Amino acid sequence: MALHEHEVDRRTLFRVGLGTAVAAVVGTELAFSGTAEAAPSAEFPWIIDCDSWGARPPSSPIQITGNTTNKIILHHMAFPNVTDYSREHAVQLAKDCQNLHMDTNGWADTGQHFTVSRGGYVLEGRHRSLETLDAGGHQVVSAHCPGENGNAIGIENEGTYITETPPEALLDSLVQLCVAVCRQFRLNAWDIFGHWDFRITDCPGIAFYAQFPTIRTRVLHELGVPSSAAPERRWPDIWRFVDSPVVQVGQYLLDNAGYALTANGVFGRDMNAALADFQTTHGIPVTPDATFDTATWEALAPPLDKHATGLPVTALQFMLVRKGYAEVTASGEFDHPTMKAVQSMQHLHGLTPNGKVDLSTWCAVVGGTVREAFCR
Repeated sequence: MALHEHEVDRRTLFRVGLGTAVAAVVGTELAFSGTAEAAPSAEFPWIIDCDSWGARPPSSPIQITGNTTNKIILHHMAFPNVTDYSREHAVQLAKDCQNLHMDTNGWADTGQHFTVSRGGYVLEGRHRSLETLDAGGHQVVSAHCPGENGNAIGIENEGTYITETPPEALLDSLVQLCVAVCRQFRLNAWDIFGHWDFRITDCPGIAFYAQFPTIRTRVLHELGVPSSAAPERRWPDIWRFVDSPVVQVGQYLLDNAGYALTANGVFGRDMNAALADFQTTHGIPVTPDATFDTATWEALAPPLDKHATGLPVTALQFMLVRKGYAEVTASGEFDHPTMKAVQSMQHLHGLTPNGKVDLSTWCAVVGGTVREAFCR
């Protein structure tokens, strides 16, 4: 679960300057009711609002971001995998989570926007999350993933899913919630990511993460979007305020391109400078917030096969280990265990399991989505 409250609107502040950003946030705030009280939703009556589950009032005003919501980030709560699937348990879960976030973490309110219990109950997390879902404009500023709190909807799923998978009731409700979020915030199934794509963490868990291609496909079908509409590749858009295993892959690849970086997953000033130089050298527009966009990823990621060696192979192996392929060692040698893991990853994402790492395989390995995953 996230550990920081207000690494939230830096992207707004960085892009448009402090004065304009404050106006954007405050101006959007004024467009909504000034109260933090929750109210049942006529459009989403299956979401239990804060008042209905007995939430404490937030300790400070809840803000609405001026950013555009561009993704959904899924979490597991790292709570026990209980067998009490009742509404009463779900309500207590929401209270326990809010108490943890406010009393232990020192946050203003629950960190995430929504919570899904193992029994399939969906609850509003942070106050005003349901209100802004109804409105479908700008989201509540949250505290579920530093660097993404102002532009990503955070959904916590009860349980711990490193070796176990979530129950069907949870998955069914999660799909329903993701469909609602996508419709209201004009997102799509390929905009669903995991916490560890943007944070150094074990969340959402290896077993849960392996189900993401299926979850995304179910969401796509519920939205009525044809698989042919999916982009060829949707890469994780890491940027200068994100620290994660994906950042570490970027560091390995930049190091391979001639930039001396320490591969530690921390997006520091040295990486920012290296990225800007790489983008300039390759004719890629340089963004002020140092975003790894599609063009950057696809210029950096080299094709790999059984004859490959070096830092790109180490980067690949590092991420495969993170995804649960314990037999792989980050040796820099494209050995047999590495090939078998690549084939498994390709199969999971609907790619031809040939063991060769092309751009689509790279995208799937680092946490992105590929069109083939929706075509099964």
